[in-house]
Amino acid sequence: MAQAGIVPDAVLPSAIDEAPRKAELPRLHALRLATEKARAAAAAWQGAEALFLAADTVVACGRRILPKAESDADVHDCLSLLSGRSHQVLTAIAVLGTDGHTKAAVCLTRVTFKRVSADEIESYVRCGEGVGKAGGYAIQGRAETFVRRLNGSYSNVVGLPLFETINILKGCGHGIS
Repeated sequence: MAQAGIVPDAVLPSAIDEAPRKAELPRLHALRLATEKARAAAAAWQGAEALFLAADTVVACGRRILPKAESDADVHDCLSLLSGRSHQVLTAIAVLGTDGHTKAAVCLTRVTFKRVSADEIESYVRCGEGVGKAGGYAIQGRAETFVRRLNGSYSNVVGLPLFETINILKGCGHGIS
């Protein structure tokens, strides 16, 4: 947001259950989570006249939603799955307006990894960069060396798709110039 010249009045964590529902597709999962996070933030702020922006990023290989890596083993498993394949990074942005209505959008970026050797995976796991990241990697770090092709928004893969976020905020009446 700072890159776009926007400083939020507050940043509120949203404690929601982020587990995918049975047979939930990646796009719908991201949309549900972003919407629930915006509603939770609005409820915590209690009645303030404000826009509430929330987002959630999902890395998917086909219909499979990859986890936010919680351990080195998760990072290893994710990179092994993504090696030599294309995957999708989907970020849903939801803005709950002062009128109580939610506007949402999903940004999709397709990322193709080269074949990543076992040694490269082990080296990446050791650097610790992938823990805590959706899909077990951070494109803005060492994992960028695995990317053969990227089709879509780079900022989406980093975390928040700025173009889409700015457009949805403008559509909700935010006075962004």
